[in-house]
Amino acid sequence: MASKVLLKKLNDAIAREMQVSIQYMWQHIMARGISAQAVMPILRQTAIAEMLHAELIAERLDYLGGTPTTQPGPISIGKNLTEMLKLDKKAEEDAIKLYREIIKLAEKESDYTTKKLFEQILADEENHHNTFRTLLEK
Repeated sequence: MASKVLLKKLNDAIAREMQVSIQYMWQHIMARGISAQAVMPILRQTAIAEMLHAELIAERLDYLGGTPTTQPGPISIGKNLTEMLKLDKKAEEDAIKLYREIIKLAEKESDYTTKKLFEQILADEENHHNTFRTLLEK
């Protein structure tokens, strides 16, 4: 059985994934400026990937006996494309930190399935971070 700490961290991860899914989707819709047409599909695709992460984590949490949250974390859209991408880069940095904590905790609890799931999701988040970081370069 998973610890209460791990179950809470999984719910934190679900809230984060829902948050960025909504955040990126609204940014996809609201992006303006000369670079918007190039960035909008990236935001949309990333939003969908994040929602799939939320689903995978929720399935794992349910299996472990927890109840998945329905509340996303705080959503920040940004006023322009540069501000949006800075917020998104920071959100991915926060996810990377959280998911590394979950991987360590899952290993400590000998929960290798959760560890493997988060290693896979962490790779996606690092890729998203790299995308946003690259888009912000001049």
